[in-house]
Amino acid sequence: MTQNAKPIAAKFLPEIRKAQATHLVEGLPATLSFNALISASTAVLAFIAHGASLSVSLWFAVLLGTLALRLVACRRLLRFHWIETRPEYALRVLVGGAFLSGLAWAALPYCVPGFDLSNIGGLLILVMIGISAGSILRGIGDTRVALTFSLPIHLSILLALLNIGGIFSALMTINVLGMMLVMIRSSRSAEAVFISNIVSKLEATELAQSLAIANDEILQQNARLETLANRDTTTGLANRMYFNGRLLGDIAEASVKGGEVALLIVDLDRFKSINDTLGHSAGDAVLREVGRRLSEIVGNDGLIARLGGDEFAVVTTGPDACDRALAHAGRLIEASGAPIAYGGAQSVVGLSMGLAAFPTHAQSAEELLACADMAVYEAKAKGRRQLQEFDPGLKEQADRLRLIEQDLEQAILSGQIEVWFQPQVRLDSNEISGFEALVRWYHPHIGFISPPEIISAAQSMHLAEKLTGHIAAAVCRMLNRLPGLGLPDATVALNISPREFALYSVADMLELVTCQHGINPARLEIEITEEAILDTEGAGEQLKRLETAGYKLAVDDFGMGHSSLAYLISLKIDRLKIDRSFARGVAGSRANQDLIAALVGLGSALSLDIVIEGVETEEDAAILGMLGCRIAQGYHFARPMPVESLLGWIAGHREQTAARKAVA
Repeated sequence: MTQNAKPIAAKFLPEIRKAQATHLVEGLPATLSFNALISASTAVLAFIAHGASLSVSLWFAVLLGTLALRLVACRRLLRFHWIETRPEYALRVLVGGAFLSGLAWAALPYCVPGFDLSNIGGLLILVMIGISAGSILRGIGDTRVALTFSLPIHLSILLALLNIGGIFSALMTINVLGMMLVMIRSSRSAEAVFISNIVSKLEATELAQSLAIANDEILQQNARLETLANRDTTTGLANRMYFNGRLLGDIAEASVKGGEVALLIVDLDRFKSINDTLGHSAGDAVLREVGRRLSEIVGNDGLIARLGGDEFAVVTTGPDACDRALAHAGRLIEASGAPIAYGGAQSVVGLSMGLAAFPTHAQSAEELLACADMAVYEAKAKGRRQLQEFDPGLKEQADRLRLIEQDLEQAILSGQIEVWFQPQVRLDSNEISGFEALVRWYHPHIGFISPPEIISAAQSMHLAEKLTGHIAAAVCRMLNRLPGLGLPDATVALNISPREFALYSVADMLELVTCQHGINPARLEIEITEEAILDTEGAGEQLKRLETAGYKLAVDDFGMGHSSLAYLISLKIDRLKIDRSFARGVAGSRANQDLIAALVGLGSALSLDIVIEGVETEEDAAILGMLGCRIAQGYHFARPMPVESLLGWIAGHREQTAARKAVA
């Protein structure tokens, strides 16, 4: 073996020894049988040449004994599995047996009477050389076994040749020595080839095992990656990616084979407050418990997934899928009554759920998910902690909202969103004291859109400042026209939603618009709700700025909230607008009359103007005047109208007022 091959062979030495022993043991029975046959033939030749001889008979018996001993040793090696467990010991046993047989054959020349190369002795020498050569060929697995058998035979032949003497003997001696060297070298070379083959085989096996191990590791890693890719790490449930693929597959199968796919969306009520107050570890504990309850209730009857945040989904398929989903939802609502421990505390965590089904409610996975989401929103809107099954009306409402949000910005820019005005009239003189600006939008596809829908869409689409700026510009244009209409002191009220103070700087926007139109802030009235007054952190500073700038401040829908008198005084509110619910039917309601009288008294004590909204009849207007209300607004006087119509109404109202004064 080469220098590089030796370390490799040493690495596999136990396996090489095992292969050598196995190779020798497998061929040993045939070798022993052949050896016995040759020894018998040799004994017969000796008997033919010299007659029966005790020494030859003893030689034959000893040789057969060594062969028998070797056979017994071979069987013990196999019986006790020493070739696999003790290969080095097995090889020593085999070497010892070969040496005994070799010694026996080496004794042959000294056991044949009158041994001489000129007669039968030469033939016996050839037999001995032949059997030693055969041992070399058969023992290529291990040089020691072959040489311990053949070397004694060759040494015996050499001694016999040296004893005979003569030129012929000398030539034979040289040939035998040459044969010995060749046999030794051939044996060593054959062993090297054998070991090289074994090493190659072992390396290939080791490589195959390494590849198999690497392949197993890759498969395990892929399985782990697949788990990570398909499972939510917090709850162990399927994640959104796996859910999306599964839902697509279930709907595709139901489309082909016919069937139903039900989707139940489960949303935790006020989960954000748990995370905000107790931390994400407490939130994770809640999510895990909800996931456990879902798994316990649904079991193998559907796919359970966490879609993200505090939202879970259950997909059921097959016959009666929707009914089974409803049953799961009912048991889940019942189970949600049990408190959940988290962050050292425990409480009941409410669940709002929405259910939709394919093909009843939707025709695709995306539509089905949207329908279930809409049902969840409806469940929350109705008070939470309940199940809402999808209603086609919800989709119509969602489509309507989508169109509103989609077209809102263009409607502002194009002027589709109009500003109408509703007059405010003095009850004592019937003169016009001011106007309230109201937003109106007639959508070409869905018709009239209510102001709350417009405002909500503007806040959702981050268009609140643009919308209010558009309305404020229309108010400023109206204020600039009023002096020409004989109303130089009339004010125009602009409604500001409480949320707008948190979305942008209302004060900055109004300052910009009024400056652009050259408007005196004292003629522009800002109507806010009672919530804005109480929100000192979000709106307080801006309200102070508006007050300092000279804008009139009015509290809209007064009496419906929880205004603080201290805030009313500190902000220097100019006007209170009493909610329309108190004015409606006030002529027949003593309680409303007492309440309005009290509010008027409050206004008088605080030097605040009182405006009553929602006046619809002459009788109500008369009673309100008697109760001390100075200014009123409502359908009894005029509905909201666009500027063009308002101009005509102002002229008509002025004529009507003049006529009443003339009669009086």
